[in-house]
Amino acid sequence: MDNTFALRTHKEMKEVLMKPDAPGPDAHYYMIRGGSARGNITIWQSGEVGGEYIKAYGHYHIDDFIETYEVLLGEGVLLLQGRKTGADGTPLDDELEYAKAIFVKRGSVVAVPKYAGHLLVNTGSSWLITRDDSPVHLEKHQEASWPAHADYGPIKKMQGFAYYVVNNDGRPSFMKNPNYKNVPDLIIEHV
Repeated sequence: MDNTFALRTHKEMKEVLMKPDAPGPDAHYYMIRGGSARGNITIWQSGEVGGEYIKAYGHYHIDDFIETYEVLLGEGVLLLQGRKTGADGTPLDDELEYAKAIFVKRGSVVAVPKYAGHLLVNTGSSWLITRDDSPVHLEKHQEASWPAHADYGPIKKMQGFAYYVVNNDGRPSFMKNPNYKNVPDLIIEHV
């Protein structure tokens, strides 16, 4: 296995799941990294863990760039959230300016705003496959799995995003994460 391939295990995902003790697949998703020039492919399993749809770990960008996702196969929800800042200008992990859910399907293209927290959720019955253009520096250790442009710490600290995407009688529904003290109403879009 070379440094362009990585996967996200169930053990790693427990940190951000609504129900961390629920059983799940050995691997939730797979990443093939080519960076901005060649593109990055991510493939999500279908299914659920404790009623929550299979999702990415999620992160905030620490670099100033816009990332674009294209859905190649399947359907899902892209969650976006922006943190409030404290008086000293540092981001507040448990308080948000906005929270957005964008329903996507094959052919959808979505630009992730600078510094936004984001993750994709597979709400379909087949694979969810995307291509993105985020920078990945493959000469760095573990860059394929945990890129240096991404901050995963706040998501781990809060045990996931402000909203969990759950199965409600076969349809996606949203549950607030109780670890956040300020969760604005969810803005819902379809592309």
